[in-house]
Amino acid sequence: MILLEPHNYIIYTTVAEKAAQPSPLDVQFVDFDGVRFRLTTPDRKVPTALVLSMNIRCWEELVRYGVDAILKREYGSMLRADPESGYNVTLDVNLEQIPADGEEREAFIKGLALLKRNALAAPFELGFQTQKQLEAGGTGQGELMALHYRDEEVIYVQASSDRVTVIFSTMFREETDRVFGKVFLQEFVDARRLPTIQAAPQVLYTTREPPLEIRHLGLKDSEDNGYVTFVLFPRHFARPEVAALTITHIQLFRDYLHYHIKCSKAYMHSRMRHRVSEFQKVLNRAKTEAAVGDRKTASGRTMTLR
Repeated sequence: MILLEPHNYIIYTTVAEKAAQPSPLDVQFVDFDGVRFRLTTPDRKVPTALVLSMNIRCWEELVRYGVDAILKREYGSMLRADPESGYNVTLDVNLEQIPADGEEREAFIKGLALLKRNALAAPFELGFQTQKQLEAGGTGQGELMALHYRDEEVIYVQASSDRVTVIFSTMFREETDRVFGKVFLQEFVDARRLPTIQAAPQVLYTTREPPLEIRHLGLKDSEDNGYVTFVLFPRHFARPEVAALTITHIQLFRDYLHYHIKCSKAYMHSRMRHRVSEFQKVLNRAKTEAAVGDRKTASGRTMTLR
């Protein structure tokens, strides 16, 4: 199994290419979860002036959880006050101001490619801050933050005095997906029992019935619905670099899950096709061959069928 990259590969490669050799472009593409991007040079005579825009369906919720402050912190003056029409956020990138070759250049370009990741970090960072405040107070529970980032699928984040709970509601539309998903998610639950990963977040998986934290929302019970709960303790976001890594990994969980379900199905199909091919070879070898030539008696006479 592989870990998906948190940055957008198209943004990364396109910006790196245009930084080395500027030229006009207008590229539109879609990332996971239906997030739309557009990379363009508004003025073809100035190919070093690049505009990056993003549209994400849960933008209004992200604004409520403080996404503006996060994007301002990450992109500073590049963040445009009035986004491009049809998009929620726009960055003005001057390719002439990109650092020279080296780690700074790599970090700058990758930062642009992490635009979606940085936007979706808003409820998680707010949850971590709320947990620290509640821990200082000794008790209490924070707001239940809901992020409707896909059709019929939601991320819930809630802080308590000793933990931050993250719940993914995911939809399995096919029976085979439910079977693979159950096996896959059960491994997440069982793997934490290994001594080498005792410090990993606690993982809980339920079907049909929602977890207690969101049961009051009146969600419908369905065989197609699954709920994955991650319990993050303060050690998982104690330092800024650890918190950033935790946010990056947990954001990709849904894509990671369904990607590997599809990979497992593809592998099973390839094995079944191989097995059918082998059975066909066995059947072909079992066919009786028609007799060739004349059959004769001991005296040399030819036998004919009448």
